[in-house]
Amino acid sequence: MRTPAEFAQTLSATVARYLSEIAAPGEHLSLLRWQIEQGHRLDLRTTYPGHVTTSAIILSPDHRQTLLIDHITIGRWLQPGGHYEDSPAFHHSAMREAEEETGVTGLTLHPWHRQSDLPFVIDSHDVPGKVSRNEPPHIHHDLQYLFVADPTLPLAAQLEEVNAAQWCDASRLAEFAPKAVDRLSTVAALG
Repeated sequence: MRTPAEFAQTLSATVARYLSEIAAPGEHLSLLRWQIEQGHRLDLRTTYPGHVTTSAIILSPDHRQTLLIDHITIGRWLQPGGHYEDSPAFHHSAMREAEEETGVTGLTLHPWHRQSDLPFVIDSHDVPGKVSRNEPPHIHHDLQYLFVADPTLPLAAQLEEVNAAQWCDASRLAEFAPKAVDRLSTVAALG
């Protein structure tokens, strides 16, 4: 289990590496960097104005399909993911969320990652508050990882959190993940 200091140090190094190696022009992650500099506990979902989440962009081996969830709280189709849970690597948190929400099996980290924990995309976005949890509207600093899975294997949606899990045409990612779509255009499909 990571201490808060270890989490903060790992997150800071991950964000710095992302900004120097991956980020598109104009992608500054200003709020996330400010919260890191201020020492905010970004591993806790009770930290505002934002905190860390992880998610999985799951593709079929030919990159033509993506696995999506119909999110109960948000009321739209999205990639699987959720609040960060302590893990040895950020992509493990994303993988666990995907497996829990969809029942997907056989997930593998996409070769794009070169076996590193560098996110495919870091996307800070607004989320609505949830009155039942006494949560105000806030920001999710989402560390997104790219995975590959077999779309012929059965799924089992976690009905407490999602209405459904289903494989869809990969073009659906454009509805909610434009940074990922732009970056995917540079990623070759697995033969």
